[in-house]
Amino acid sequence: MCGRFVITSSPDALRRLFDYAELPNFPPRYNVAPTQPVPVVIEDRGIRHFLLMRWGFLPAWVKDPKKFTLVINARSETLRDKPAFRNALKRRRCLLPADGYYEWQDRGGRKRPFFIYARDRGPIAFAGLAETWVGPNGEELDTVAIVTAAAPPHLAELHGRVPVTIGPPDFPRWLDCARFDVNEALPLLVPPREDQFAWHEVSTEVNRVANDNAQLIAPIASVAASNGEIPVPEPPPMPNKRRARTKPVDDAQGELF
Repeated sequence: MCGRFVITSSPDALRRLFDYAELPNFPPRYNVAPTQPVPVVIEDRGIRHFLLMRWGFLPAWVKDPKKFTLVINARSETLRDKPAFRNALKRRRCLLPADGYYEWQDRGGRKRPFFIYARDRGPIAFAGLAETWVGPNGEELDTVAIVTAAAPPHLAELHGRVPVTIGPPDFPRWLDCARFDVNEALPLLVPPREDQFAWHEVSTEVNRVANDNAQLIAPIASVAASNGEIPVPEPPPMPNKRRARTKPVDDAQGELF
């Protein structure tokens, strides 16, 4: 799944990548959370636009948003079958600019956060579905969900789901709902390649939504060093008594994956 993400690329860099008409100016965000306004790219009549939408999808038929479960992700495998997403998949496909996202892994009974990002450190585009909810008094609210897929083996150790990312050559096929129908768009909803993403553990400061600064994406060892702390490495695994080791444990290997 995707429950928090990061936008650090400059407005100019994102505008060049997504080629939208507007000239938005916005600060970097290191802890974007559900229900907050997020940047979204749509295409209308052949022209791309930059909009802000609430991260938390509301189908048009919902009567009372307070009684509807917050939907931040949409499973790619069931988009066609879910009434909530069926129309958005046909007519309101969109992209969400990002520079990475967070995932939490349960290790030893506590949740440890990891920052996942493109290996080339460039911006990425999450596949999204948008819907405009209209209230009983005519009020309108633009909402969005991030499409997810089953995680490939190298990312499954962090979580069973991953956000779907769309590469620039495929932007037209996902965004242009008039030219490309659902059958042409659905094949884009696949997990990332094995060499596409890297990740490292980060501070639990990211758990608090109010925290929003560059230190959140720093490797945990770097955070400890900046605070004057000495990181304590995890002990090596105990040898299996049934099979004695023939070689000493290489304690220099500090990899997380």
